[in-house]
Amino acid sequence: MQASQLLVACFFLIIMLLRSRTFAKNVNYDHIRHRSDPTPFPNSFKCFTCDKAKDNYLCNRWAEDKWCPQHTHFCKTVHHFNTQGKSTSVTKKCATREECHAVGCHHRLDSGHMECVSCCDGMICNVEVPTNHTNAVFSVMKSYRKSDACRTASYSITIASALLLLLQLQP
Repeated sequence: MQASQLLVACFFLIIMLLRSRTFAKNVNYDHIRHRSDPTPFPNSFKCFTCDKAKDNYLCNRWAEDKWCPQHTHFCKTVHHFNTQGKSTSVTKKCATREECHAVGCHHRLDSGHMECVSCCDGMICNVEVPTNHTNAVFSVMKSYRKSDACRTASYSITIASALLLLLQLQP
């Protein structure tokens, strides 16, 4: 009777391990791509890109549809506008983390305009332009850890538990 209970417990541990690796909750839907548009490298993404467009509409409408370079991880937007809030210039590009340290809004003394800078991560996340300190931010949604150490450790513990239960079944 005890051996059959251990076998059932081991079976359920293995099922839990397999289930956690295959269910849809582990799928990052932001990175699903169509087969007709292959990615150039793992974790690649796109940003709206333009250089000194008159406004956000024209920037997004005529943005070149291309993949960001491999060394970049963010989309950067620089928005210049006058005191009435009318856009005078919009620049959007793929950016490195270092390029995203100067986010926020400040008054440009040379032109008399406001400049707001924002950065974000994710597929074409820079649709809107920053207009104030609330949305001129460095928005990071993903974690950029180099390994799945935590996940690997939990799988190792589950496998070790299952093996110990199986070893106890041996006469």
